[in-house]
Amino acid sequence: MTSQPTTPKAENSRSGPGDPGNGLQAGLKNRHLSMIAIGGVIGAGLFVGSSSGIATAGPGILLSYALVGTLVVLVMRMLGEMSAANPTSGSFSAHADRALGSWAGFSIGWLYWFFWVVVLAVEATAGAVILEGWIPAVPQWAWALIVMVVLTATNLASVGSYGEFEFWFAGIKVVAIGAFIVIGGLAVFGVLPGVDSEQAGLANLTGHGGFLPHGPGAILTGVLLVVFSFMGSEIATLAAGESEDPQRAVTKSTNSIIWRIAVFYLGSIFVVVTLLPWNDASLAEKGSYVAALDTLGIAHAGQIMNFIVLTSVLSCLNSGLYTASRMAFSLGERGDAPKSFARTTERGVPRTAIIASVVFGFVAVFFNYKFPDSVFLFLVNSSGAVALFVWLVICFSQLRMRKIIQAEAPEKLVVRMWLYPYLTWATAALIVFVLGYMLTDTEHDGRRTVLLSLLVAAIVLAIAFVKEKVRGGRAAGEAVVAEPAGDKVSAG
Repeated sequence: MTSQPTTPKAENSRSGPGDPGNGLQAGLKNRHLSMIAIGGVIGAGLFVGSSSGIATAGPGILLSYALVGTLVVLVMRMLGEMSAANPTSGSFSAHADRALGSWAGFSIGWLYWFFWVVVLAVEATAGAVILEGWIPAVPQWAWALIVMVVLTATNLASVGSYGEFEFWFAGIKVVAIGAFIVIGGLAVFGVLPGVDSEQAGLANLTGHGGFLPHGPGAILTGVLLVVFSFMGSEIATLAAGESEDPQRAVTKSTNSIIWRIAVFYLGSIFVVVTLLPWNDASLAEKGSYVAALDTLGIAHAGQIMNFIVLTSVLSCLNSGLYTASRMAFSLGERGDAPKSFARTTERGVPRTAIIASVVFGFVAVFFNYKFPDSVFLFLVNSSGAVALFVWLVICFSQLRMRKIIQAEAPEKLVVRMWLYPYLTWATAALIVFVLGYMLTDTEHDGRRTVLLSLLVAAIVLAIAFVKEKVRGGRAAGEAVVAEPAGDKVSAG
């Protein structure tokens, strides 16, 4: 079922502003892509989920973030190589379709879509909790509805409006984390005037039980807790298909991934674990960043962080809806989803793909309020390991796509994976190891997440193989019908 290297696959069509309804348009500007690339690696999970990682691994959580960050850098390098050669809204799904076979593109594309529509519900609920705290007169479910409707309208308007919203959402996140790192760093080294931070200092890295208070094994447990906060790094490669210069956009975002992860993840977590001891009770009570801001004596730290988290939530919702709809669009173009998903408006917006994605998101929000501990918990757990599945498929796709690109258009290899193919295989092995280690984790639901995600993946794979078999049968039938009548007579 593997496709032949020389067989051209359907690529995503892209029309210009004067070519209405024919495909996606180049509506994203370079500044949009730059901020999408930067903000893509900063999810709300960094702000709200880091405290559990710090409690589990202590200061050693820095090694967990560094390990996952390295993994993401390597995977993004592979994806950048393929996407720079062939920018498309289907990104890794389209690459897998051509490199491994239509079953691979179908499966990983639908799993990725499923992941993001579930994220829509998670983020809408998180945002609603914050907004209800500010304006309790409006019920939580209504806030979730309002947020979803507003961002759906934004995405339906044009890709430019999505890019503009994301530019400002991501900008706020970047400025906030940048300010936090600078101010916190000055406090750690004792050069910030007017701040009482006696417990801050590099001694927090080795005091209070040492750098690894729970032993080296806690590093891997920390990996399980932080790995999913990195999901979203690949959004820039999907958005590049609608940019003015796709190849340049992909190359730039790929080359900058190292410093983005080093600064925003490792830099901010380093500040947190040096500003106060890893076992300080306030980390769990208030959250790592709020607790860190409190040590600096910054007034209203909790509300400031709530605003930043809300911005991150809205950014994730905005990008999640965009990403899910573009993946659905790509699947529709390749015949792996209803053809209506591939239709666009005069503004180049895949309206049906957006509406279908947001409808499932609304359904998931309903499940979150009606059946939070059963149906919704299943949805969250069964989509939890999709990030690792996506990264693994990217590895195997790149192994084959490198040969295809070299044979057909070697000049398009403007981005190259380092130490190919050895580092690609090593990355794939590391991902498999993390998945295997998750199966041993019962304390943080790692085993349940992997098993349920594998169950959903198996169902999607089964559908893919059945679909491919049916498609092959139809093709054979059409070939028989098209066979000249004279040939049939002579054959008899």
